[in-house]
Amino acid sequence: MKKILVSLLLLSVMLLNVVVLAACTDDNGGYTALDLTGTYDGSAVTITFWHTMGIDNKAALDAAIARFNEQYPNIKVDHKSLGDYDEVYSQIQTKLKAGTYPNIAYCYPDHVASYNDARKVVVLDDLINNKNVISSTNEMMGFTQAQLDDFIEGYYNEGKEYGDNKMYSLPFMKSTEVLYYNKTVFAELGLEAPKTWEDVENCIIKLKEAYPNSTPLGYDSLENFFITLAAQHGSDYTSATGDYYIFNNDTNKAFVKKFAEWYQKGWLTSPNPQQSGYTSDAFTAANDADKKVFMAIGSSAGARYQRPDKNGEGEYPFDVGIVPVPQVNPADPKVISQGPSICILKKDNVQEVYASWLFVKFLTTDAKFQATYSTKSGYIPVIKSVINDPEYKAYIDLADGGDFITSLVAKVALEQEAAYFTSPAFSGSANARTQVGLLTWAVFTNYSMNASDATNNQMIDTMFDQQEAECEKNN
Repeated sequence: MKKILVSLLLLSVMLLNVVVLAACTDDNGGYTALDLTGTYDGSAVTITFWHTMGIDNKAALDAAIARFNEQYPNIKVDHKSLGDYDEVYSQIQTKLKAGTYPNIAYCYPDHVASYNDARKVVVLDDLINNKNVISSTNEMMGFTQAQLDDFIEGYYNEGKEYGDNKMYSLPFMKSTEVLYYNKTVFAELGLEAPKTWEDVENCIIKLKEAYPNSTPLGYDSLENFFITLAAQHGSDYTSATGDYYIFNNDTNKAFVKKFAEWYQKGWLTSPNPQQSGYTSDAFTAANDADKKVFMAIGSSAGARYQRPDKNGEGEYPFDVGIVPVPQVNPADPKVISQGPSICILKKDNVQEVYASWLFVKFLTTDAKFQATYSTKSGYIPVIKSVINDPEYKAYIDLADGGDFITSLVAKVALEQEAAYFTSPAFSGSANARTQVGLLTWAVFTNYSMNASDATNNQMIDTMFDQQEAECEKNN
């Protein structure tokens, strides 16, 4: 009898918890419901936008706001630059409880996941699918099918990588990784730009024969290295549901081990993730070829730093080529998607939310703004139709590895639009990224070419176990 009473008591507690949970949640996964099936009524509202733009990019934004206000004169947009992405995140976290946070913000997926914990992010699905027409402009509230189809799919999909298939952000401007290579030296040695990692290995062997003391390949980000190689191998990294940290597996251990051998043989270099640094300095060096990097994998947003300085006669010491990052399987390419997205934060006044949506919709679908901002910032537009903008087409047509290296990198990035992938997002996903970078560095620097295979394997197992435990501890 006593066991029956205890069981009934536990059942009552469980049912009570279910009722309490149901009262606190809704179809938006825990967010206080907002009815976003209506439309903007033309009321005067002020919306705020926090970002990280410099002077030139802010000028492009101001011009876009002026054009937006031709359609919506009653929507005033106040915007503020806060230096870097972490500062935007930190200040919003501070302001959430006080209710003085912005309407719109630059964001990365882990930021959004954290704002989600506070139930402050607007779920965008009802807005995206809203077919109401705004009487003053005859504009449909949501996206047309043509606008949806115009987004680069990999960039767009980042907004729904939170485990529930709902949309929490839209891509603003993006960057990716590409491979920069010394086109002059490649021509001298009869080498072609690599497409696969096997091609890279063949190039390294030839480059080491010609320049024995060089380190032919540089990779700027070991975090991106691990995440990209896992995706290219079809291997697990993280999950937005269940067990978050699933990178501790044999496939990932195998490719980290392979590249640890490259590192120890002097084939590959990369900065310590705990210190700032890039391989571009070694790539762009005009002299001392024995210390050179001849292939550098880095951000498309940093293209101008991968271009060598002109010599005294105003000429570049070598030509720079740019191609997509090498692939494990070229038939199923995977290229990482990075760069800022935009999220909308909840406000009590639904007209502020509608106004925020209309402005975000404008920034992400207006080809002129996307073109202008891209040419000024070096970031990649998030819509395909931007290539039809006369200004942008002229910019891309200038593409070369010298004065117009940013045009060339944009051209390469746009041509690989079908390959972009994003990782699952959750509170702690940024920590996973940090830990796999540290893990890779630990394996690279502790690997010994003189040790037995069993000893190296044991070291790798230990490093993977330690970093998985670190992720779990910090989550």
